[in-house]
Amino acid sequence: MMTSFFDQFASPSFLGIPLIAIAITLPWMLFPTSSPRWINNRLITTQTWFINRFTNQLMTPLNVGGHKWALLLTSLMVFLITINMLGLLPYTFTPTTQLSLNMGFAVPLWLATVIIGMRNQPTIALGHLLPEGTPIPLIPVLIIIETISLFIRPLALGVRLTANLTAGHLLIQLIATAVFVLMSMMPTVAILTAAILFLLTLLEVAVAMIQAYVFVLLLSLYLQENV
Repeated sequence: MMTSFFDQFASPSFLGIPLIAIAITLPWMLFPTSSPRWINNRLITTQTWFINRFTNQLMTPLNVGGHKWALLLTSLMVFLITINMLGLLPYTFTPTTQLSLNMGFAVPLWLATVIIGMRNQPTIALGHLLPEGTPIPLIPVLIIIETISLFIRPLALGVRLTANLTAGHLLIQLIATAVFVLMSMMPTVAILTAAILFLLTLLEVAVAMIQAYVFVLLLSLYLQENV
């Protein structure tokens, strides 16, 4: 039984070919494209308003040099939200429950922010490793601690997204299994459990959007330190 709970996180394959590539590329086909008309429909208007608001909120703390990342960070956030939301549908696979995929997003983007800081302002970038006013005996220890915390950042990004989505999917499956088992034994308890399952599903929808936003927001904060 415990093995079957974790089967939902196994990457599906067909004839030995992993289907995770299809799960990653499919969300891009669901987005409506702009038309040459002067007045768009409500869906495109809502999508444009949402992207503009998010981009404005994300780029406001950054200087002009960081605005070059607006398209990349906004696209990443929309992509993660779409994948996380589609993963809540029955009989679907959530690629962001794979730590390897999340690390594939986190490590290159984090490394890019570090390289930009080292290239543009190396003194300030290295100054983050040693807080101002540190006593001289503590300087070696603090440099080691800050260096470790710097290299832990991409791991924290990937693990946070993976752990939150994995825990939510497991909890939903456990409660859904309990509802199925209790339906014939204790219908009243099963109905109450189903109500809890519905509320948990709404919570997971919020978690799917919030975790995508937090992932991109932390990347923008790392970028803010280096531009």
